[in-house]
Order: sequence, then C-alpha cells, then structure tokens
Amino acid sequence: MKVTPEIPAPSAILEAALYVDDLDAAERFYGEVLGLEKIQRIEDRHVFYRVGASVLLIFNPEKTQLPPLNPDLPVPPHGALGPGHVCLVLTRDEMAAMRKHLLDWNIPLDAEFDWPNGARSLYVRDPSGNSVEFAEGHLWA
Repeated sequence: MKVTPEIPAPSAILEAALYVDDLDAAERFYGEVLGLEKIQRIEDRHVFYRVGASVLLIFNPEKTQLPPLNPDLPVPPHGALGPGHVCLVLTRDEMAAMRKHLLDWNIPLDAEFDWPNGARSLYVRDPSGNSVEFAEGHLWA
C-alpha cells in the first residue's frame, strides 16, 4: 500500500469496542477485576472505561444495532456477534502481578508466552468470551 501526502495518517486509536451478552458481568470483570476507570454506564446499552489515552467501549450488541434515538448524536447502528479481542499494555513486571491477581480471582489463563521479538503476552477471556490480552508495549515495535 502506497501512502501519499494527501491521505492523513491517524496518530492513534482513540477507542476500541467489544460486544458482550451481559453488561453486569462485563462491568465486574473490567471494573472490579481489571480495575479500569469507568467513564460511563448507560443502562443495558454500554459501559465505557479509560485505558491510558484511549477508551474501551463495552456494548450490548442488541442495543447498538438499533437506530439512534437521539437526533443530536446520530451514531450509526453497529455491533458484532462472537468473541472479539483487545490487547492492553503492561510491563513484564506488571504482567506478573496481573497474572497473580487474575488467578486470585479464579480467572483461567488462556495462553502465556514470549513472541519471537521477546515481548511477553498473557491472554484471558472476559465473561462473554472476548479475548483479553496483556502485552509488553514493544510487541509491535
């Protein structure tokens, strides 16, 4: 793919979305277990969390697939079915602490390994089956 000066390159991902079948269970997992800072919860539609400079959006797909109700916020319908994936950055030491913390909460580990470039990853599943990865920041260096 050729990049031309006329096409602006985004500088970051501002938000990422996962879809869940139980917002209460997701709120316990991301808020209580992972300790993420909750920004907002709207009934049975969504719960949002701050992750560094980004936001993790957790949606009920049954609600987000409906047409928008507020004409001032005409967000197009969206949603996904089946497990998604998100990767959160931790240092190797933080990952070891998170590993212990997750096991203390009886959260089973899906996988844990070092990539060919030496970056470590740890994978678990949220209550809806989404793959949640913790990885060192140099994974994509």
